[in-house]
Amino acid sequence: MKKTAVFPGSFDPLTLGHTDIIDRGIPLFDEIIIAIGTNSSKNYMFSLEDRKRFIEKTYAHEPKVIVDTYQGLTIDYCNKVGSQFILRGLRNPADFEFEKAIAQTNRKMSEIETVFLLTSADTSYISSSIVRDILGNNGDISMFVPKAVKP
Repeated sequence: MKKTAVFPGSFDPLTLGHTDIIDRGIPLFDEIIIAIGTNSSKNYMFSLEDRKRFIEKTYAHEPKVIVDTYQGLTIDYCNKVGSQFILRGLRNPADFEFEKAIAQTNRKMSEIETVFLLTSADTSYISSSIVRDILGNNGDISMFVPKAVKP
């Protein structure tokens, strides 16, 4: 059976922290679906089309990576695409506590396992919200995002 993982997020924007987890997840799974969740009540800095394009350009060379969008519960999306795993990155203890509660809830509601990878030390401080704050103040984000991310 093919091992498929869904890596869900808003990716507003894709950061080097995200790519660290994706790159290290590629050898573990037959396929990784980078699933951009959409929420109509949330204001995004980048359009859905831009976020999808950033990821597709970054992983154009990687056949194991698929980019998709979804609404609703992540486990419902996983069931729809036949994924047995959710891939998540952990930067710090606060991430662990938050992600653990979600993973346990998802496990109670489905058979889907959550696989956690610790972010590398050199990317563990990067978050999309920090990148958006830098960008919103006309700062240079190039050291925090892949080359495909261009404001």
